[in-house]
Amino acid sequence: MKDDIGYRRVFEEYTRVLNQRYPDIRIEGENYLPQPVYRHIASFLSMFKLAVIGLIILGKDPFAFFGMQAPGLWVWGQENKIYACMMVFFLSNMIENQCMSTGAFEITLNDVPVWSKLESGHLPSMQQLVQILENEMKLNAHMDSLPHQRS
Repeated sequence: MKDDIGYRRVFEEYTRVLNQRYPDIRIEGENYLPQPVYRHIASFLSMFKLAVIGLIILGKDPFAFFGMQAPGLWVWGQENKIYACMMVFFLSNMIENQCMSTGAFEITLNDVPVWSKLESGHLPSMQQLVQILENEMKLNAHMDSLPHQRS
C-alpha cells in the first residue's frame, strides 16, 4: 500500500505543522477501508492475476478453450514468460493498490469534524486547512462569547 504510506507522510506533516501552530488542537487519522465494491475488485484481480500467471507458466492457451484465436499479446507472453509474468504481476498490483487505497484522514477541532478527505475527495492545501481552522476557532470564540439563554 505505497499510496497509504505517502498519505501517512502527508498526514504526519500536516499534524506536525498544525500542532506547532495550534498546540491545543487534536488531529486524528487512521487508514480508512475502501468501499466494499473496490475491495471485491481488488480481491478478484488478485485471484485473476494468479490464474493468468499460472496459464503463462504452464503454456496453456485459454482462448483455444473458447474456440478463439490467441491475441498477439498472449502469443508474445508465451514467448517471453518471465517478462509477461512480471508485467501481469506489477500491473495487477498497481490496480489492486489503487482500489484499496483511500488515503483518507479526518481533522477535528473540539470533536467537530472540520475536514474529511472521504467527503471532499481530495487533500486540502496547508493554507486551506489553516484558513478552515482559523474560521472554525473564530466561530467557536464568537459562540462562547454569546450570552447563554436560560431554559
